[in-house]
Amino acid sequence: MKIGDMTAIPEPLLEVRDLRIAIPGRQGEHLAVANIGFTVASGEILGLVGESGSGKSLSMLAVMGLLPAGMRASGSIRFKGQEILGLPERQMRRLRGGRIAMIFQDPMTALNPVLTLGAQIVETIELHNPSLSSRELRNRAIELMELVAIPAPDKRFDQYPHEFSGGMRQRIVIAIAVANDPDLLIADEPTTALDVTIQAQIVDILNRLRREKGVAIALITHDLGLVAGLADRIAILYAGRIAECGEIGAVFQRPRHPYTAGLLAAVPSIDADVARLYAIRGTPPSLADRPPGCQFNPRCPFALPRCAEYNPEFRRFGETVVACHRAEELNLASDTADAR
Repeated sequence: MKIGDMTAIPEPLLEVRDLRIAIPGRQGEHLAVANIGFTVASGEILGLVGESGSGKSLSMLAVMGLLPAGMRASGSIRFKGQEILGLPERQMRRLRGGRIAMIFQDPMTALNPVLTLGAQIVETIELHNPSLSSRELRNRAIELMELVAIPAPDKRFDQYPHEFSGGMRQRIVIAIAVANDPDLLIADEPTTALDVTIQAQIVDILNRLRREKGVAIALITHDLGLVAGLADRIAILYAGRIAECGEIGAVFQRPRHPYTAGLLAAVPSIDADVARLYAIRGTPPSLADRPPGCQFNPRCPFALPRCAEYNPEFRRFGETVVACHRAEELNLASDTADAR
């Protein structure tokens, strides 16, 4: 059984099934993402967590139809019941920035340095609302700046990106993303390189968007603390595959996959009486040299011979779906605590 079948919810806003993303290489194609599946409901926040190169951002770029040239995606991506994978670019443009929007990881590169911030917000609104007058566009842009807590927005409207701090630029990127009231917002590391105070403000903005406008959010992050405080469900990705997926409380309290348990054990805790932080041994496999069987088996302290022979099927345990041969027998919550 596939993970898309096991985590399905009634009429999901976004439904990804069997997504595969191939990257061309000198010796043929390499699978960067292999058979990923998940769903996101309206008003829900799904956290996508994993090490760099696990396929988090690539998967969501495929949803946006923004994969780099040469990459090839297959499988199924359905938005509001409509298949959008392979949709002609003209039709994707109507969805992109309108019904589906993305907060890109680096606000400095996401913004045009030679255009005022107000002009960049207006451009996004006008693209999907060509009938609005100049005054209406400006007023809407100022409303959006107020929504993301930009002080004195009428004055800030004519300023340039270099005149804003990192946190303020990130708020502008969020304002651009929500300019046309999207149904789905993809947030790619929205709090990276921001201090904790600004992070808290960004989290509050995302929560208000979900609460007041019913926006569904796919949150890409390395920050387990951020996911714990914001997301409803979490999907743990490793080497282009989903290792574990489920309700946030269930996954954090009783991780079923050794990789999930390792990530949780590596989070610093003021209550832990240890001299050294826990670390998962080894490094993720390279794209050109993926191991057979379970991708995590070379780094897994609980691996058995069969783990290197074939990839485990997904199984459900309450509110969690996991791909691990030993998910039933391991008590990872206590085993990783002892390892620390």
